[in-house]
Order: sequence, then C-alpha cells, then structure tokens
Amino acid sequence: MGGFGGTCRVALVLVFSAWIALTALNRLVRPVPNGCVMTYMYPTYIPISTPNNVSSDRYGLFLYHEGWKHIDFDDHVRKLHGVPVLFIPGNGGSYKQVRSLAAESFRAYQNGPLEPTFYWEASTTLSVNELEGFSIPSRYVRMLDWFAVDLEGEHSAMDGRILEEHTEYVVYAIHRILDQYTKSHLVRSKDHVQSSDNLPSSVILVGHSMGGFVARAALVHPGLRKSAVETILTLSSPHQYSPFSLSLCVYGARLYALGGSCILLFLHYIACNWIDMCNVYNDRLSRYPPIALQPSLGQFFSHVNEEWRNGYKTGVSRTSSPKLSNVVVVSVSGGIHDYQVRSRLASLDGIVPSTHGFMVGSSSMKNVWLSMEHQSILWCNQLVAQVAHTLLSMVDPLNGQPFLSSQKRVFVSAKMLQSAVPQSLSWMAPVSGVKSSNFISSGNEDASELQQKGSPPCPPSVQWTSDGLEKDLHIPSNSVTVLAMDGKRRWLDIKKLGSNGRGHFVFVTNLAPCFGVRIHLWPEKHHSSKQNEVPASKKIVEVTSKMIQIPAGPAPKQVEPGSQTEQPPPTAFLLLSPEEMRGFRFMTISVAPRPTISGRPPPAASMAVGQFFNPEEGTSTLSAIRIVGSSYVPEEIFLEEDHPLALNLSFSVSLGLLPVILSLRTSGCGVKTTGDQMEAEKNKFCKLRCFPPIALAWDSVSGLHIIPNIYSETIVVDSSPAFWDSHQGTDRTTVLVLADPHCSYKVSVRVSLSAAASRFFLLYSSQIIGFMVAVIFFGLMRQLSAWEHDSSVPSLLSAIESNMRLPSAFMFLCFMPVLLFLAFLFLTRDREQNPPFGTFLSVTMMCYIVANGFTILLILSSKLILYVTAILHVFIKRRWQSWEDGIQSTVILQFLTFSFSFQSLKIVQMIKNNPNIIVALATIPLVCFIHPAIGLGVLLLSHAFHAHSTLCSDISWKTGLELALSHRADEGFTMLPWVLPLVISEGVNDVPPTCMLIGTFSESDLLDAHFSLVS
Repeated sequence: MGGFGGTCRVALVLVFSAWIALTALNRLVRPVPNGCVMTYMYPTYIPISTPNNVSSDRYGLFLYHEGWKHIDFDDHVRKLHGVPVLFIPGNGGSYKQVRSLAAESFRAYQNGPLEPTFYWEASTTLSVNELEGFSIPSRYVRMLDWFAVDLEGEHSAMDGRILEEHTEYVVYAIHRILDQYTKSHLVRSKDHVQSSDNLPSSVILVGHSMGGFVARAALVHPGLRKSAVETILTLSSPHQYSPFSLSLCVYGARLYALGGSCILLFLHYIACNWIDMCNVYNDRLSRYPPIALQPSLGQFFSHVNEEWRNGYKTGVSRTSSPKLSNVVVVSVSGGIHDYQVRSRLASLDGIVPSTHGFMVGSSSMKNVWLSMEHQSILWCNQLVAQVAHTLLSMVDPLNGQPFLSSQKRVFVSAKMLQSAVPQSLSWMAPVSGVKSSNFISSGNEDASELQQKGSPPCPPSVQWTSDGLEKDLHIPSNSVTVLAMDGKRRWLDIKKLGSNGRGHFVFVTNLAPCFGVRIHLWPEKHHSSKQNEVPASKKIVEVTSKMIQIPAGPAPKQVEPGSQTEQPPPTAFLLLSPEEMRGFRFMTISVAPRPTISGRPPPAASMAVGQFFNPEEGTSTLSAIRIVGSSYVPEEIFLEEDHPLALNLSFSVSLGLLPVILSLRTSGCGVKTTGDQMEAEKNKFCKLRCFPPIALAWDSVSGLHIIPNIYSETIVVDSSPAFWDSHQGTDRTTVLVLADPHCSYKVSVRVSLSAAASRFFLLYSSQIIGFMVAVIFFGLMRQLSAWEHDSSVPSLLSAIESNMRLPSAFMFLCFMPVLLFLAFLFLTRDREQNPPFGTFLSVTMMCYIVANGFTILLILSSKLILYVTAILHVFIKRRWQSWEDGIQSTVILQFLTFSFSFQSLKIVQMIKNNPNIIVALATIPLVCFIHPAIGLGVLLLSHAFHAHSTLCSDISWKTGLELALSHRADEGFTMLPWVLPLVISEGVNDVPPTCMLIGTFSESDLLDAHFSLVS
C-alpha cells in the first residue's frame, strides 16, 4: 500500500465501516415493542374444489369459517350470502394468515359499527357536492365471506414468472368465487329456500406484501371479467420504486481508460444518476420493483404499473369512461418498524389518482397510532379491527353489496382510516396526503354557514344543564386553564386576546369532547337590524367536533380516595387558525360538572389548557450543523413559564436519516423554593400540576407520528432522503411539542448515533452494495493493467487503497461534468422540484466510504478464512498420508487402489487439467435457464476452489522447505540468513524445476523464485 499514510487511510475506513455495521446490527436485532394486541380466533379452513383443467393445479382456494363448532363444509358453502373478500398472501406467505382479518371481521359484524362520534374526526378530500346527503352506514347488513388463495409459500419477490403464475391463479380464484355464489343461489332456489339477497358482482381483494401487487396485476389481466374487482386494500405492499442506474461500470470504465481513480467514478456517478433521476422522475417513477433480482421481475412490474396509469386515462372516445374509473385502491404502510417495505414504496403516487385511492401509514391511522413490523401488520388487533370495520362500512345497506360509486368507497375509506390530525397541522408545514379542508373559508363572509356544514354539533343524547350567568367566567389572559370539572363556561374575547399576531388558538385536554367539554364560536354583534333579527342559536357555531383524538399514555393510578395524583395525559387537541375564527368575536369553553358517585373516589385530576399564540414565537429551527454537533454536545432549549403551548421544532435534516433523542425535563411551575431540600418537593408538585408533553412529528412523505408522554424518546420518521426521486421536503422534519405553559421546561435534543447507523444501513444498503461491486471491479482492473504493462502487480487491498486517492491532474475532468449539470439543472427546472443536492452528495459520499470499508473487511475476512481452511486441509492431508502408510486392512487398501485407478482415467485427468471447461458448461445453463445469481455463485465457488488449491500447494511447499532446510542444516548446509524468511513470507509458488532438490538450491535460484511472484 501507499506507505504509512495509505495504511492509516485503510485502517480509518475499516474502523468507521465496522462501527456502522456493528452499531446498526446491534439495534436491528434488538426486539422493538410495537404495542400491538394479539388477535385470537377459532379458525376453520374449508377447501373449495378446483377443476382438473386449471393450469396451476398446485395452488388452492380456501374459505375461512370462524367458530369452534364442527360444521358441514358442503352445507356451509351452499349457504354463502355475504360479501366476498379474497386474501392474497405475500412473498413466502401462507393462506392461513387470513385468520386475524377474518376473525375480527366476524366479531365486528356481530357487535355492530363503531360509535358515531368516531366519524366526526376524520376528514375527506372530496367535494361536498359530490356526496351531499351521504353518511357512513349506521348498521352492518351483510357479513364478509373471507377466501384465501394457497400459493404454496412461493417466493414471488424473486422472479417475475412466479408473479405471473400467481396472477393467473388469482384471476381464476375470482371467477371461481363469483361462480360459487351463483351456484349456491341456484341450489337454494331448487330447495325452495326464499332469498332476497343480490348476487355479488365483484370481489374485494386484500393483499399483503407482494400479494398487494398481485392484486393490482390481476385487475389489469386481460382474462379478468369486467367489474369483477372494484376495491383493493393492500397491507405493506410495494407499489413503486425509482430505478437504480446500471451505467455505473460503463462510465467508470471510460474514466479508468483516461487513467483516473475510483473517485472519478464516484463523482461522475453522481452526475449521471442526477441526469437519470431528472429523466425518470415524472413518468418512470413507479415502473420498477423494489429489488429487480431478475429481468422478468422488472419487466412484469413495469408492465403492470404502465397498465394502471393508462387505465385511469380517458381513451380516444371521450364518451367512454376509463378502464379503471370505478376501481378504488387503499394502501396501508407499516411505518418505521417495517424494514422490508418502507412508506415510500407503499405510496400510490403516479399510479392511482387521489380521487380513487390513497396511502395511509399505520402510525397515523385512527385508533391504531402504531408502527409495526412487516408480518405483525397481519395480526395487530388495533389495525385489523379498523380494517374490518372499514370493509363492512363499504357495504350499501340498500342492496347488501359494496357501493357502486367509487367516490363513496373512497369517502368511507378516508373517514374510517385517515385521521384529521394532519389536516389540522397543514397550516404549519406540509404533511403527507393533506389537502385543505373543504369547509375552511378564507375571506368569505359565509364562513359560519360553511363551518356549520362541515362541523356537526354534538349528539342530542348528550345532556347538559342550563348555563346560568353565575356560572360564566371571563378570561382576561390569552391562556385558559381548567383544573376541575366545575360545570362553568369560560368566555374568551377573540378580537382582544388574538391581537398582536396571536391569531391562532390551541386547546389540549383529557376531557371527552361533547361529554366533558364543548367549544363554541359566537358572532360579533352587527349594527344592521336585519342581521340582528337572526336568532343567536343560528349564528353560534360549535367546533367541538373539530377536536382531534390522539393516543394517550397510561393514566395515573389513584393512590387513596381524595388524594391528588399526577396529571393524566391529554387525549385530544384543537387547533384553530385565524381564517376559521374570522367573523366571530367570542369563544366559550364549557366544562361539564363532575359526576359524583357515592362510595367511590373521584377520578384523576381533569385537565384542559387553551392558549392564543403566535406560531413564530414557538418556532425553533435547527440547522444541519447544529443537529450533527448535538451528537457530542446536546442542543438545549429553555422554555420559561407562560411559554407558547405549541413548540414548533424544524429540523433541517430528516429524522429518518438522523433520529434524535428529545428530552423534556420540568424545571419549574411557579413555585419558589429555598434550599436543596425543597427541590424534591417542587419537582413532585410540578409533576402533579403539569400535564405530560406530547410530540407530533411529520414530514412531506412519511406521514404523522405521535409520541404521548414524551419525557425522553427517540423520534424517527419513515422518510428516505437523498434518493434520486426525493423532493426538497424529504430532507426536513417538523416536530410539534405540546407542553403545559404553566411550567418551565429544559428541552434537550441529541442525535442518536445507534439509531442513525441503523437507519443508514437500512435505507442505503443497496447503494452500498453497488459501490462495493464497483470498488472490487476497479481493483481488479488495476491489477490487470499492471499485469499487461509487465509491472509489479499490487494486491487487491493496495489497489483499493490507491482508488481512494484523487490525482490532482484529473480534478478538472472530475468536477466539470458535475458543475455543468448543476448549472443546466438550475436554469431549466423548478427549484422546488429539484432533489436536495447537499444531502444527496453527503449521503453518497458516506455510502462510498462505507462500501470501501466493507470491501476491505470482505477481503481480509476472506483471506483469513481461506488461509485457515488451507492450513487445516494440509494438516489433515499430512495426517491422512501418515495414517495411510500404516494401513494393514485389506478392504481399505482395495478401496484406495480403486480410487487411484479411477483418478488415473483419461476423462478424470482431462477434468482435473481443464476445470474451467466444466465450470463453463455448468454455469451457462444456470445463467440462461434458471437464475443468473446461481451461475454467479458457481463462478465464485470455482474461484474460491482455485484459491484454496493454490494456498494448499503454497503451504505444503513452505512446510516441506522448512523441514528439508532443517535436515540439511544438520548436515552442514548453509544459506543466506535473509533468504528463508523472504521465501516463506512471499509464498513462492513458481519454483524452478532445478530447485526442487534442496541440495541444488543456489542464491540466484531463490532470488529468481522470489521475484517471479511480484513480476
């Protein structure tokens, strides 16, 4: 290598890469509690007969039945009358994975819909006019009949031909299910069983992992009946990915021909992939699979996504509707804990228009709020129950079948799955999948009318006592606090308290909306007599239903009756912008009286805090330098008492790449203390008075993550910055912290190095592997160039070390393409659509360094393994030879004689003398007809075998040389003292035939043998 500097460079890269690998593996193998509740069931799988003429006869179709009682399979199939749902397992999955979804659907049908108040929170992106008069069904009229296909656990993610076979069978299964309903209806008619049920005309498809992609592939299959599938729900399924440039070696070879190093390849690689990214960003984003392990997989993936994009386009005749105009797709992603399919892969952007589908993360799903692993998304009870109620709510009560209108099915899905939290935060920063609310008006005099349509009042069943004037409280400050359920109404002057830029209002509470607290907006009195003639009840707007439910941590336990406990965590919050309060003068916060129950202790202390605030006062921006530096010196922010309730932290680097540990410690709550003895009492009192802080983290891609009771938590979002198709917003993360303004806090932000290493390893493992391949090839090319020029052939380690150096003569050739491309990009494209080049460049440099370190580690470990194997081989061979000389058994001698005679055969000798021919004959069929990876594996094994044979010969020769020289030394043989260590250390393989006898060794022969290695 290049002297001491080169050795230090290799050592630093090796240590850095090894640290990243060990830290990432240590965190990845650590079990992560996801908070999911197990789903229990009594499964029975009823096989559905398959005709013999089906091409894929190795697959099967099953009907799920929930219950522990024994049933007659044929009789159960004849009585089918529900809504058919087909479950498609993923890569290596089983048809039995349907059990959680099917069992929870059965219980949901038995227990009925969720409470009506649940539907108030969710939002929709559809126009009100399109769904005027439509609401979520209040009862379930038809149960779900769950079917599942048995795909033999095949690994569909490895081969496109397997995906095609799965698609063919799913199409057959859909037709078989619909035909079975027709057959069952005819059988019931023959038995004179009266049935008013309508026959189903379509099947709902639910796919997990690659099963979701198979579901979409089946929908564009030419053999599928028209309207046989109109609704698809996918769970953690990959739908899109941008292509990885394959021009790496091509551009690298051209640079190498110019005499450059691998650094030139690295920088030219950046420019080339930026060009590729800009070309494919708009129309080729979703054509490629997550990992194209075989060309057939990429071709099939590209074909299916192209058909889907064309399916929503209007044809030549504008009178005819698009092919997929009535198809709805909902994609559910697992979030940050799903290491196999990240949120960006589950996105439907560019494939399904927003009017016909959307993607929602499990961590931002109502009643779920959890991120989960790739497999646990199938059994997590919170998510499974929500999906079951969603599918049941899609059934039209009038005909017992899914709604024919795609708009209604999207509306139901959005109401049941999407939370309104992102929509409420959309005025602060872009949130994934968020659009402006339909009933929020800006500068419209009829704002109250629109808000009355979009914000329904509390149900009439909620009984409130009449509010007398003696129960009214007028709040003079911009903050309002509710310490108990006192049955009073608090008045706030919006015009007065919302002045000086404090036009936004936030309200956090653990009281149940409508049942514990209600919020109204009161209009300002007008001078016009006509407007004053309108009754006040018609002009008052209730905004209680805009309160957003959020997950709450564990509630404190009551120690003894009447004692004060810790504040319970908040369960809901409300954010109102100035546009929503325009035209109103007062706001009232009404609190219900505390229910008294004789003989029971009162509940934990109630809490509600509201505040008019200026978003800019509570905003703190952390630059990239401050974020990186916080790994050594934590960033600290002090919040004094009466601080803004909403603290907006803006991170310039995505927390999907650099997760941070956010800590909040209560430092005061308005209590003055003297001495250290009172400090503990103050902290205890502050813990009773201040409600636990809440953090809401999101960016433009990953969706929402809510962390309740955040005193010290690692915050991670599921974004993937620095990719070719990344937007500018992906390199930023916003964290909204809701903290009690009556208390002061010490906020600490520190980068979690272990979490950052694991995220880096997860996000960019494919890029690191690509760089490793390039580094190895360029090391081999340097060796080949030295061999062609009859110069000293460097070791692979030395070649890699030399590739990490950048010759100054090629600086101009290196940076000029990048600079020209950046200038062209700046002049021709919208700056908001450009990916973040700084993050892209930094991450790519990190990937290159880590790839060099992993390659060095691979070389050293492979050398160690080969040397140890060779030493063991030589040792066993010598022991065998010594044991063979003393054999007396006739049977063993005959066996050895037969083996020697077999090895002396001409064909065996030809194979031993020409092993490359055998390797080629074995590799070509494997590459062409089975899988290229298997052929590459055979080549690598052949290379390892040759290396092993050479090392064995080398070690045997060294050992024999040492023994012979030791014997000759006893007889008076002398040689130069530096020759033996030189020969042994360099591993002489090409020993001249005249030197095979130890007695004929001369100094010139040994020097020739030594230099024959390095020439």
